Amino acid sequence: MATIKQLYTTLDERRRPEDVAEMIVDVLKSDLKIQEHAILSKAANRSLNKNFYGYTSMLETFGTAIGAGKQIKKATDIFKINEKENSGYNNVDEIEAFLKEVSSLIHKDIGQNDFRKDRLNKDLRKLAGMDISKRNYNKKWRLLKRIEIRLQKFIQESKKIELQKIAKHGLSHTISFEDFSVDMNTACFIAYFNARSNLRSTFTNQSQDRPFDEICDMLFNRCKQNPSETNWSAISYSYSSKEVLQHLTDEQKGNLLGRWTVILEEISEFLETLWNENDIYRKTMAVKKGNDSTTWNNTAGAWNKARDNWMNLIYALGLDSVLDDLCFGKVMRLMASDVIAWHLSSGGKIDPNTEVWNNVPLPWEVFQEKVFCNKETIVNACKEAGINPEKSGWIAPRTHGVSPFRPTPELVHGVTVSNPFLAKVLKQNKYFSGKI
Repeated sequence: MATIKQLYTTLDERRRPEDVAEMIVDVLKSDLKIQEHAILSKAANRSLNKNFYGYTSMLETFGTAIGAGKQIKKATDIFKINEKENSGYNNVDEIEAFLKEVSSLIHKDIGQNDFRKDRLNKDLRKLAGMDISKRNYNKKWRLLKRIEIRLQKFIQESKKIELQKIAKHGLSHTISFEDFSVDMNTACFIAYFNARSNLRSTFTNQSQDRPFDEICDMLFNRCKQNPSETNWSAISYSYSSKEVLQHLTDEQKGNLLGRWTVILEEISEFLETLWNENDIYRKTMAVKKGNDSTTWNNTAGAWNKARDNWMNLIYALGLDSVLDDLCFGKVMRLMASDVIAWHLSSGGKIDPNTEVWNNVPLPWEVFQEKVFCNKETIVNACKEAGINPEKSGWIAPRTHGVSPFRPTPELVHGVTVSNPFLAKVLKQNKYFSGKI
């Protein structure tokens, strides 16, 4: 039987909406009306527990960054020091603390990793009171350098995973258990909407399904029926519609706006790094060999998600006049050339949003105040591209309807496959990956 704690753990996972729906049926039990149960059963009856295969080839978790546990274990042997209990060194603070403590044993300055310039020679080692051989010293010095490199990779990978989560579901993985569990209707809506938001994109020349489906609508209506008990602040971490934000105090909205502004600035800095590292063809945003399209697209998705939330809060606080002085544009994802060709061959054309992207300043340049960009700048770019700046979400909160529930497809690199066992075989043989 599912509990509220089990439901909470799904916020940091990629569980299928069907499996989360089954948990919600257990959590709400007899509190569900007949019609509500029928709507929820559209998904719950397709859970893995009730599926013939009872298996999915798709990962049900986000990636995990690997810390420095392996390197530090070796260091504890070489330096002959005791390793801390219950520490896997999958935490930046723990790794940094270890480096600070152990580097001092051989008088190595953290960050000074030039093998020729930064090591101590025999005389300096003697002066520092180190009675060890050159070979032993070099071995320890190199190992500490490797731990520093591992730390930087860990920080980078952790950042990528965090941005992937934000791109999918906003800040729902940061909601505390106390805020999540204070109201059952709140918890159920957040968990199911989170699962829907985490769905993988499918290989198509049409638009992707929106996460807010008929089950989300039903669960959200339960929240609206008990507005005084609903934790609207927790909901706003992943779903910041006008209807949600009107229940927040100005202080709550202001704090959330500040948080999203900081996140936007951090993402813009990472976007600039990726832009400089990748030779991206801005005109079409068609991916080229050598482009790290996965990282770019996850980061672009995180920017657009953060920007949507930022924009929603600007309007909710009545601060839309700010947009006359400062307004950020969207960031386009990289698109596979075969998808672009498929789209063109079926009578479509390059997304007009890409044309707007080409005519507005890059977000990091705006943050660095190198260029000026406001609402008028973006409106003019939208008009030139022939799209409505408000309905397209460039200068106003994005609106959505209610999508019908659709079963989660089994995917191999975005391509729908008939069953999970076939999907596993196709993945193992690198079908649809472009590597065969």
